[in-house]
Amino acid sequence: MTEVAFNPCIVIPVFNHEHAIGAVVARLLVHGVPLILVDDGSAAAGALALDALAAAHPGQLTLLRHTQNQGKGGAVLTACRHAQAHGYSHALQIDADGQHETHDVPRFLAQARAAPSAVIVGYPQYDESVPAARYYGRYATHVWVWINTLSLQIRDSMCGFRVYPLAPLMALAQRRQLGQRMNFDTDVLVRLYWDGLVMVNLPTRVGYPSDGVSHFQLWRDNVQISAMHARLFFGMLWRAPRLLARHWQTR
Repeated sequence: MTEVAFNPCIVIPVFNHEHAIGAVVARLLVHGVPLILVDDGSAAAGALALDALAAAHPGQLTLLRHTQNQGKGGAVLTACRHAQAHGYSHALQIDADGQHETHDVPRFLAQARAAPSAVIVGYPQYDESVPAARYYGRYATHVWVWINTLSLQIRDSMCGFRVYPLAPLMALAQRRQLGQRMNFDTDVLVRLYWDGLVMVNLPTRVGYPSDGVSHFQLWRDNVQISAMHARLFFGMLWRAPRLLARHWQTR
């Protein structure tokens, strides 16, 4: 089998982040990696800011657009489909609000180049800006992920800074519906782990966020996340023998 050349891009789902996205893009462009932004149904101000960025960086930045908001997962998958169709092998996902440490991009891509079949997963090193409720609230999801993978291989499934090998990601997306909103980041990691992919966890500094915009909707997103954990739990049950065997093989 011919080895696919390592050819990464950066994908950014954007929804009404007009106050932050310009600075995020500026910090990412210095790394010389092509950017694919998806405007996920932003209002006029956000759309205009993205149009300006696309016009200013035509050779470095591709702008895709959803006419209606589809959620973070929908936007990431739109970008990744485009990336795969245009010959990219890996996609580094990063949030548009400025919370992630863009200086870590070369470190994440170096790990992806060294382990091209693995998912490179950021786990947050928070500064003092993190709200206590968010910090401690994440542990419920951590515990469910450990249960649903029967392992501790995913340190933090909710951090949106990671690198996917595109071929297994898009194969997964073709055969089943993934979470489209705030449930995407956890859903996709657990299912890629079930598919046998190795998880490489990298620490990365996280702050909260530069534009003060959060799109987390308390009731809707918590219901969707709870339903996702339930589906994953029942999916884990029939996979348990294989997951346990994998755990013991890697000890």
